[in-house]
Amino acid sequence: MKRQLFTDDHDAFRETVRTFLAKEVTPYYEQWEKDGIVSRDAWRAAGRQGLLGLAVPAEYGGGGESDFRYSAVLAEEFTRAGAAGLAIGLHNDIVGPYLTSLATDEQKHRWLPGFCSGETITAIAMTEPGAGSDLQGIRTSAEDRGDHWILNGSKTFISNGILADLVIVVARTTPEGGAHGLSLLVVERGMEGFERGRNLDKIGQKSQDTAELFFRDVRVPKENLLGELNGAFVHLMTNLAQERMGIAIAGIAGAEHLLEITTRYVKEREAFGRPLAKLQHIRFEIAEMATECAVTRTFLDRCIADHSDGTLDAVHASMAKWWATELQKRVADRCLQLHGGYGYMTEYRVAKAFTDGRIQTIYGGTTEIMKEIIGRSLLG
Repeated sequence: MKRQLFTDDHDAFRETVRTFLAKEVTPYYEQWEKDGIVSRDAWRAAGRQGLLGLAVPAEYGGGGESDFRYSAVLAEEFTRAGAAGLAIGLHNDIVGPYLTSLATDEQKHRWLPGFCSGETITAIAMTEPGAGSDLQGIRTSAEDRGDHWILNGSKTFISNGILADLVIVVARTTPEGGAHGLSLLVVERGMEGFERGRNLDKIGQKSQDTAELFFRDVRVPKENLLGELNGAFVHLMTNLAQERMGIAIAGIAGAEHLLEITTRYVKEREAFGRPLAKLQHIRFEIAEMATECAVTRTFLDRCIADHSDGTLDAVHASMAKWWATELQKRVADRCLQLHGGYGYMTEYRVAKAFTDGRIQTIYGGTTEIMKEIIGRSLLG
């Protein structure tokens, strides 16, 4: 089915993204995987190409484009290229909205130009060793000292944790406030007491630096409070739908790409004197995956369109995230199986996609949390 979602402008942007990936990412990606981190040069190249800060107003160096379909193009093409390490989606679609919607004019002038140029790499720090999806369990705290906060605590599994120059930290500013006693504090590289732990050793997405962060009596100026005091819960809930959409888009794009690769493989690979594609079981496997991808794509495109119009709600974003990422996981497993022993070899794309994509059902809210959100909306 021909997709109806994109215009000629989006198609032209897709070609720009593909050219950027071919020139600035793919030739270096294997080395980044070995290093466990991408080059800062790639971030600056993305800034020069206009891929950073798509929704940031032009006065700060951004694209001034609120149409989420451009972000969808980026997510699809980076997924097809297997380039999860360069976490532009995190930067643009997760951190970006906090800065554009919550920052004061002074903060915008201070942070957004570097955000758009690639000189300032960003991260958001919510998860702690003892608190994941449950925000009420957050123990990182900030004590009011008049003209500044004293921040103490730790975070883990923070994407861009090693490279980040600016980290939005979720901290408890009112001890007795529960989930409504949390605030967003912006911690910047070089602040005394802000330390990074090890670059965590993951089973996939090796070039995406994921780190532990430690805050020991970090003096955070009052000017670095982002949004309302004790308003982090509302701010986080407002922006989670877009985060989940970005993950869902990568999920369906990953599943579709694996299906393309595997379809070609079974046509070429022979067993028992004939191509695998001639075996009925193989045809049924391909038919099932193709149908599931087509149905999911239709729903995702509708969600993308609704989000671009500002009408997508948290429930449908949760449905999209749950369904697309679980589909990606199933397709990756089935496609690896159809590759046989070769599917287990790291030089085959299906093996890397299997490990890179496994995190999709976990971060941004686990599948179980998505089901809880949906269930509560229906049953109260």
